[in-house]
Amino acid sequence: MTVDSDVVPQEEADKPPAGATNWRTLAITWLRRLLIAAVVAGATYYVVTRWDEMWAALSRVPWYMAAASQLAVIIGVLLGAFSWRVVVNDLGAPVSKTRAGQIYLVSQLGKYVPGSVWAYVLQIELGKKVGIPRARMFVSSLVQVGVSVVAMLTLGMIALPRMLDANPRATWLYAALPVSLIVLHPKVLTWGVNLVLKVLRKRPLDHALRLTTIAKTLGVSVLSYTLFGAHLWLLATGDGTPHLDVLLISVGAVAVGLVAGLLFFIVPSGAGARDVLIATALAPAIGLDAAAAFALASRVMFTVAELGSAGVAALLARREQLVEARS
Repeated sequence: MTVDSDVVPQEEADKPPAGATNWRTLAITWLRRLLIAAVVAGATYYVVTRWDEMWAALSRVPWYMAAASQLAVIIGVLLGAFSWRVVVNDLGAPVSKTRAGQIYLVSQLGKYVPGSVWAYVLQIELGKKVGIPRARMFVSSLVQVGVSVVAMLTLGMIALPRMLDANPRATWLYAALPVSLIVLHPKVLTWGVNLVLKVLRKRPLDHALRLTTIAKTLGVSVLSYTLFGAHLWLLATGDGTPHLDVLLISVGAVAVGLVAGLLFFIVPSGAGARDVLIATALAPAIGLDAAAAFALASRVMFTVAELGSAGVAALLARREQLVEARS
């Protein structure tokens, strides 16, 4: 399936285009570099300014539980990159794991700059840099975000009976999930994507999105968000006896909190919206003070995982580029 006819072969994508020294090419290159520097600086600033608070929260958790919690976040973040690659590969020429990881993981740091739209702007530009047409990048991001929201709502429903005691307003999930499942049908999703492409004056998809692609992306996304919930559960029960109820609340709270953060895009990474929801959901089980502390520690651990995975992915992609240039 292709979205645009000007797909550039990967082996040719790194060759400088004709007239690469003109002012437009230089301007785009430097703007891309400045955007990457800005998002990395934003994420780093967030970690540095909240480091002491995070350690204060983690001091009550055994080191091995904290390490397992951090590992769960890292694996979940990497699975997010994999789910995005499933979609982008279904829309055109295959993208290598290292380059897909670089594009997705580095671009995700854009949410630490006010206005999370920068994550998608950076994702499109990084894809264009390696020869993936902007239309294909846009559609891939649109589909992956839609599937991810359904995955988060699904997990939110699992914990909804327990979450309603602490947050009655979460009843909106009952209406949101059925609607989102309908939207996820290949024919409906394809129609929606083509409508957006029509508004943007782009060519429609050649044929309907594949059910296998949507199912695989949804399955990986569910696993990713389950790991995020397990990460919070490991923190919340690190100084006591683990309970299944707390696990379900943790998974549901993180899932719904991430949806809230996605909608509350004005501030960096939806700061505040996710934290409040997680703390409110966990408070009946572990107390409000501990819940608030772990909600903050969780956000910092997410940032550390995203910074580290983005850095490693960028280095691996650079290494792959140098190997290809020598061959």
